[in-house]
Amino acid sequence: MALNTYLTFDGNCREAFEFYRSVFGGEFTSFQTFGDGPPDTPVSNAQKNLVMHVELPIDSGVLMGSDRPDSAPPHAAGNNFSLSIEAESREQCDELFAKLSAGGAVVMPLQEMFWGAYFGQWTDKFGINWMVNYTLPAK
Repeated sequence: MALNTYLTFDGNCREAFEFYRSVFGGEFTSFQTFGDGPPDTPVSNAQKNLVMHVELPIDSGVLMGSDRPDSAPPHAAGNNFSLSIEAESREQCDELFAKLSAGGAVVMPLQEMFWGAYFGQWTDKFGINWMVNYTLPAK
């Protein structure tokens, strides 16, 4: 079993996923536009080039996403989720935090926390909430 995250965008899914790929590396294992879908896909001609589905493997998980078609309820960027990364080192925390928070808003700068971790939190330039955590070696 795997837990993957699916993100919905209001027309900038392609830009967001190109950004995430620039941070994490790798290649998309799936990338389809609404124009690639069946002829009866309920989207306007203006939306044919928007992303219907994209998958970006990251380590053992997969980040997936799409743009919101005209037929879906209006997009509402929310704060009801965060993507959480368990880093392998303090240096990796620093690197991911710097890259992913660029152009966004830092909620909590990287710092040692009471639960024995190096932790930080931010919202990226696409409105997605992130956390990074590295469990510090026992003292």
